[in-house]
Amino acid sequence: MSRLQAVQSTGATLEDELPRANAVEAVPAPATPETTPAAEGKAGRKRPPARKIARILVVFLLLLLGWYVATDRLAPSSSGGAVTAFTTQISPRVAGVVTEVLVADNQEVKSGDALFVLDPRPFDLAVLQAEANLAQANQGVDASTAALSSSQARVTQAEAALENTRASVARTQSLVERGVAAQAMADKATAELKSAEASLEAARADLAAALLKAGGKGVSNPQIQLAQVQLQQAELNRTFATITAPTDGVITNLRLAPGQFVNAGSPALTFIGSERPWIMVDMRENQLANVQPGAEASILFDGQPGKIFKGRVQGIAWGIDPGRTSANGLPQNQSSTRWFEPARTMPVHIELVDGDWPANVRVGSKVNVVVYAGGQSNPFAWIAGGLQHVHSYLSFLY
Repeated sequence: MSRLQAVQSTGATLEDELPRANAVEAVPAPATPETTPAAEGKAGRKRPPARKIARILVVFLLLLLGWYVATDRLAPSSSGGAVTAFTTQISPRVAGVVTEVLVADNQEVKSGDALFVLDPRPFDLAVLQAEANLAQANQGVDASTAALSSSQARVTQAEAALENTRASVARTQSLVERGVAAQAMADKATAELKSAEASLEAARADLAAALLKAGGKGVSNPQIQLAQVQLQQAELNRTFATITAPTDGVITNLRLAPGQFVNAGSPALTFIGSERPWIMVDMRENQLANVQPGAEASILFDGQPGKIFKGRVQGIAWGIDPGRTSANGLPQNQSSTRWFEPARTMPVHIELVDGDWPANVRVGSKVNVVVYAGGQSNPFAWIAGGLQHVHSYLSFLY
């Protein structure tokens, strides 16, 4: 029996049967095993391959290592530089109490300007005492001169007495030989002669002592010379009571106040000379292979962001203190728990050229330096200079 006849026998219409048949036909067929690997292959192609990323990272690291080595040889750089100048701890040559401070902190001074003054009264008293010692030395020399004259007179007197005694002895000996006088008279005359000779020797010794004590007259006398030197020293110490600036410069870190006692040679204030400062930059030893005095450099001061200054290498330090200690005359081992010993750095002296020193750059200011050890006509120098220019503008931010 046909489908139409079956529908007619049940009394249903054809339209009621058609939607049911269509619904059965619209159900999707289940996925077959052949479609699953293709879908998975498509999803796998969408993920980036790890091997390709690893290659890119290795190439990047090799390029970075090559750049690091090349710049150390041709254009080494360092941010460990600092501005340096002649700094002096001003100390008095004599001890005393500060009575007056004539400068202020961070004040500019000229050579010879008075900085502070010590109490002058002890020095004035020392001058008066030295003058009195000189006057006493002059009086002593005068007295020694008078004693010298007296000793000379005694020598003359002893010489005359000796001559008379000798003549008397000769006459007595003649009388004894002729039998007119007894031998006792001759013996007495001989004893008188020996006494006269001894008196003359004593007078001459007193004269020599007087000559040594007198030591000459006027400024040639040692006692007078000593007194004069002591007077000059006392007068010089009085001038040292006023401490002056050695050169043009700036007073900084002032901590001195009136009433403070300062010992001779003890630092009283800090003085920075106004001579042209320079830059000391620390560079690793492996960066100095091609760096020579006279090499050009570019300088970036943190106090002058956005500006690059020209510099020149003046010299490289010949040594540093590695901190090695000794005991019992033998060097001690430097124990270390680190896997890699950090590279040591050497100070490089760099001077600024072509232009005045920046006004707002102070001693100790941070400096970034690029040294063109291989000249400025190579790509590494161009790139290093460009990176420093970028760094100069970043200095506005930090």
